[in-house]
Amino acid sequence: MDGNTRGGGQSDALRNYTLGRTLGIGTFGKVKIAEHKLTGHRVAIKIINCRQMRNMEMEEKAKREIKILKLFIHPHIIRLYEVIYTPMDIFVVMEYCKYGELFDYIVEKGRLQEEEARRIFQQIISGVEYCHRNMVVHRDLKPENLLLDSKYNVKLADFGLSNVMHDGHFLKTSCGSPNYAAPEVISGRLYAGPEVDVWSCGVILYALLCGTLPFDDENIPNLFKKIKGGIYTLPSHLSALARDLIPRMLVVEPMKRITIREIREHPWFQFRLPRYLAVPPPDTAQQAKMIDEDTLRDVVNLGFKKDDVCESLCSRLQNEATVAYYLLLDNRFRATSGYLGADYQESMDRNLNQPALSESTSSGTRNHVPGSSDPHSSGLWTHYPVERKWALGLQSRAHPREIMIEVLKALQELNVSWKKNGHYNMKCRWCPGFSEVDDMLDASNSFLGDSTIMDNDDANGKLPAVIKFEIQLYKTRDEKYLLDMQRVTGPQLLFLDFCAAFLTKLRVL
Repeated sequence: MDGNTRGGGQSDALRNYTLGRTLGIGTFGKVKIAEHKLTGHRVAIKIINCRQMRNMEMEEKAKREIKILKLFIHPHIIRLYEVIYTPMDIFVVMEYCKYGELFDYIVEKGRLQEEEARRIFQQIISGVEYCHRNMVVHRDLKPENLLLDSKYNVKLADFGLSNVMHDGHFLKTSCGSPNYAAPEVISGRLYAGPEVDVWSCGVILYALLCGTLPFDDENIPNLFKKIKGGIYTLPSHLSALARDLIPRMLVVEPMKRITIREIREHPWFQFRLPRYLAVPPPDTAQQAKMIDEDTLRDVVNLGFKKDDVCESLCSRLQNEATVAYYLLLDNRFRATSGYLGADYQESMDRNLNQPALSESTSSGTRNHVPGSSDPHSSGLWTHYPVERKWALGLQSRAHPREIMIEVLKALQELNVSWKKNGHYNMKCRWCPGFSEVDDMLDASNSFLGDSTIMDNDDANGKLPAVIKFEIQLYKTRDEKYLLDMQRVTGPQLLFLDFCAAFLTKLRVL
């Protein structure tokens, strides 16, 4: 890292960072890589020259982007850690994306294999959906504004052309890149907002799968004519489901265009959907209160007071402690396999090669669902939906509130402690020696010896094993609710014994 900076004012403002090389130069500033001294993690710092920004009348654009990014907390939207103001410059400290623009990645690879394109597209849609839920329309979605981090995960960036949506109000500004702009935008017609982002996502999906743009022409009038007429061709190498999804997104009439919700339900999108993307994340206010205990402990170890850190996080304050917390949290998230500690959702509408239980909480009936399927046995697996014979977790047609009440009762009886991430998602912690599970293990002469139920580090018997797991309630397409439990840490076999006790409390076994 190169610690040189220009001017004492800049050095003082960025005293918590070591500046490195320049990543890029924009119209009124540059972006540099930097290292956060306290945590050692890398960030990208956008340096905006105030005079140039005012001369180009871009103050509103910069303010809008900062305001929106301060609001958002999502794994696939670029994180803004802090904004530092000086008389000469504004320093916007953001998440560092090691592999740069998705555009360069597509150019390098030509076109992506369908599996990789789907993974990237799922992340894009998740980020866009989050924007819309928070009443923000991006309006400039394109591969140049989608960045890739060290794990090749997508981050939505450049919200300078975005705008806030209001119920009953329409937008009319023609903005964005012509190749990715919807027909109603280039025609100067009024639009609500989400539908123009859906069109842009359709163009991006086409680019991912084909390596070219559906609408392209050096002559702008000809380009606009193609866009307004929806004139493009679908290559023959695309799968049947991809050939079905893209035309639904590139519908010229916005009212007939597929919605984000319908994209989520499409079989092509649902295949191998990562578990953490299977349900929308909690809103920003909820997430601010969802403090990760391990990350909090790391921040306290850096010298901050626990109560002060918690108060700052819940109040959404920007200070050294919260910057350190979110840097540590984001880098911890990248190092794990994702939400609920598992890779793929693969539940509601997919054949699975593992059994599960079907349950009706309201009636107390129990039913083992027969049948099995190998998802790798058919060459058509990635192209066509197949009849579902297995379901993951426990299913019920009862009201979700009733289901969660029964779940909480069972957890309480087993002396499990929990913390709510959202209305239907909880982090749980159970320690053997403090619940009825131990009595059940003793009564059944469990084959687990003392060494088995201890963590590796506690083999000498000093500390009991701790099981950490997460519970999530999903809504399936057939109007059922599905309860899923995933182990995060702790001995696998002990977790299975706990699950058996939990199911017994629910009167399933």
